[in-house]
Amino acid sequence: MKFIRAELPGAWVIEPEFQRDDRGAFARVWCEREFTQHGLNTSLVQCNISLNNRQGTVRGMHFQRPPHGETKLVRCTRGAIVDVIVDLRQDSPTFRHWISYELSAENHRMLYIPPGFAHGFQTLTDNAEVHYQMSHEYHAPSADGVRWNDPAINVVWPLAITSISDRDCQWTDLKGRVPCLMSLSSV
Repeated sequence: MKFIRAELPGAWVIEPEFQRDDRGAFARVWCEREFTQHGLNTSLVQCNISLNNRQGTVRGMHFQRPPHGETKLVRCTRGAIVDVIVDLRQDSPTFRHWISYELSAENHRMLYIPPGFAHGFQTLTDNAEVHYQMSHEYHAPSADGVRWNDPAINVVWPLAITSISDRDCQWTDLKGRVPCLMSLSSV
């Protein structure tokens, strides 16, 4: 696997390295030893999938507050998405900065997201499927989010939005609220 540091501290893009022959291809997408060598959390206790019918669907921007802050390993297993993360660690030099990566069934790329980040995505294709591995189980009282179009963050979504949940539309902006989650040093 190739581990590529993302522009936001603590986040990584991980690309499988395929071995190909006349049968097809094989690659590892998880190796506890390699993740540990890069200082990444290897305690992943829950896996989820998100099925998305329509191109342009937005899900996010979600996170869990401490002590249930989540590390996420996200991969698109069918179709394609633009995955977006926002640094919400108030002592981070990249506080409120966001980055995005295209994840697709074709490029096999994964995004490692440490605690302290909001996470969301937009589907680039119909019938996109997203697979998540997380370091904490979902804990409803800790679930939180910021609005997908918060002007303090200003995420640029690549497509017109065709679907978004009422819940995701109800998240508040960062302005005027306690911004964070955890400190940079706790990641």
